[in-house]
This record gives sequence, C-alpha cells and structure tokens, in this order.
Amino acid sequence: MAITATANLDDSRIHEAFATAKKCIALFAVIGVTTLATVAVMASAGHETTPFMWIRGVIFPALAPVLLRLTTRAAEGSHQAFDRIRTLSTVMPIAVIAVDLIPGICPAWYAVLQGLSALALLPIAALTRTKALTAAFPKQ
Repeated sequence: MAITATANLDDSRIHEAFATAKKCIALFAVIGVTTLATVAVMASAGHETTPFMWIRGVIFPALAPVLLRLTTRAAEGSHQAFDRIRTLSTVMPIAVIAVDLIPGICPAWYAVLQGLSALALLPIAALTRTKALTAAFPKQ
C-alpha cells in the first residue's frame, strides 16, 4: 500500500496563493470559452475557420476543470497534484505561444486570444515557486 504524503498548509499565504490560482484558472476558462464562441460566430458569419481553431478552441475550456481539480487537490495537500499544476502552468503558456507563432497556423486574432488564455496561467507558475509553497511541498 502506497502512503500519500500531504503538505503542511497552515500558512495563510498558501491559502491565498491557491485562491489566486483558482481565479487564474477561471480567467483561463473565460478566455477559452470566449475564443470558442468567437470561432463559432466567425464560422456562422461565413468567415474561414480551421479544424485547428475548433479543436484547440474546445480543448482549452475542457482543460479548465482539470486544472481546477488539480489546484483543489494541491490546496488539500496533494504533492502529486501540486507538481502537476506547477508543471502544466509553466509548460502550457510556452507551448501555446510557440505553436501560435508558426506562420499560417491561425489568424492573428485567434493567436492573441489563445495567448491571453495561456498567459493567465503564468501567475500560477510563479505562485507555485514562492518560498511558502515550495516549503509546504518539499521534494519527495
């Protein structure tokens, strides 16, 4: 039987950090839904949309509940969830922006909205590297 260690979460800074992280995820979701709605409106108005725009437009809002669940589990003391949200909030913005910079993959307006959505995760990457959180979740 595996023993799952939990973090020491008694510090108010930790609670504030996770509350802020949840707000950032909500912003990520709102921008993602806005992007998908914009794609739908553009398509219904006869403007060109691509499968890339639709697929990624659906994936981002679908990821928000996953990120929120990971953040909630981390706030409850899960080292594994903390590590995952820390990694995802760092890697996703870089990957999204890198893909959006590929010429011709998507229109500029779409790249801007997707970039803004991904940038909403950067504060989480910073928060998960603060002294309070790194002390609460020491390397195992």
